[in-house]
Amino acid sequence: MANENIKNTGQQKSPPPAETDAGARSISEALKISFLILKLIMIALVIFFLASGFKTIKTDERAIILRFGKIHGRGEARILKPRTWPYWVFPYPVDQFIKIPVEKTIDLNVDSFWYFQTEEEKLSSEKKKVPPDVPLNPLIDGYSLTRSEPYAENLRASGDSDYNILHSRWKLICQISDPESFFKNVFTQDIKSGEKYIDVIKRDLTNLLTDVVDSSVVTAMVNYTIDEAFEKGGTVSEHVKNLVQKQFDQMESGIRVVSVQRIDVTWPLQVDDAFQASISASQAKQTEINDARNYAQNTLNETAGPVAAELAAALHNKDANDAYLESLWSALAGKCREIISQAGAYRMKVVSDASANANYLTQILPEYQKRPQLVVQAIYKNAIAKILTKADEKILIEPAKSDKGSVIYIKVNRDPKLVNKPKEKTQE
Repeated sequence: MANENIKNTGQQKSPPPAETDAGARSISEALKISFLILKLIMIALVIFFLASGFKTIKTDERAIILRFGKIHGRGEARILKPRTWPYWVFPYPVDQFIKIPVEKTIDLNVDSFWYFQTEEEKLSSEKKKVPPDVPLNPLIDGYSLTRSEPYAENLRASGDSDYNILHSRWKLICQISDPESFFKNVFTQDIKSGEKYIDVIKRDLTNLLTDVVDSSVVTAMVNYTIDEAFEKGGTVSEHVKNLVQKQFDQMESGIRVVSVQRIDVTWPLQVDDAFQASISASQAKQTEINDARNYAQNTLNETAGPVAAELAAALHNKDANDAYLESLWSALAGKCREIISQAGAYRMKVVSDASANANYLTQILPEYQKRPQLVVQAIYKNAIAKILTKADEKILIEPAKSDKGSVIYIKVNRDPKLVNKPKEKTQE
């Protein structure tokens, strides 16, 4: 019995066939479900992978495709433009779809040439006051140099240079005009999630753009005197703009300058009082010059009309032809026209009187040749009669009968009616 018990305990009892089939089926179903879920996940991943290749471009953007690090496409096809349906590219790492904003502007304020200000001074509307004995600190105060006006001619003759100090602030506005050149030569780092590419460009290009503007301002300002720098702000800004664009073109940056504005300019604060006095004197000078020019122009217009200056220039020109001068003379107006008209009338009167006298003398010449004394007496009597007819009062004095001298007293205007009689205007 003991041996039998030992034999029975050493043998394993096999499970029933029904239980074995149920376990196998459970494992098989679990594996099928797992494989199905895995297939669905794989299909979803494939769909997501393929869907991630669809890319859209906004109206203010252009895009390029990097395939294994190189720009994909040829000619104009290298730059992708906006369209109604999306583009499809191989997902990363095969392709990279890079969008570059081309219509949005990059605005940059450049204060490199402005004097130092604290945060409180920047917020204050009052101009900073600096005593004359406080020197400018080149380490914190920005400035640019301008050519000195009083010595400009002497400097050009001697070849020396003399400059004045000027503070200025500038604003650069630019755009990306060539996405491919921009990507090759200026492209910034990849944007992170939630960032806008235009903001990344502004942040990463600030140093480059500031350096370009700084060098352009320095180069441009030394070509102008300090007075020209104030009076010709538009010309100076245009000059700086051209220099900035020239540097961008030399770098093949693909950046186009929209505008360069000088938003503020001032002289050194230490000499503010002197500059204010100089500006007042300059304004008074310019006012006097303008008044003189206006007076000269008004005088010319009143005297000769709009063609006065042209006529004066033509009269000093030895090559001016007579027809041209005659046309200018005929176009004269104002007092000159009145004087010319009076002169013409006087000439006609003189010529007419001379012609009448000549005719009269021609008529009496035969009679004069026969009896000259009688003709002269007749002319004398006619003249006396003409004179006497215009006299208001006549006094006749008979010749003295004796040789002794006599004193004659004459009372003028004895007739009271003649005292207040108005005088007739004599006609020439």
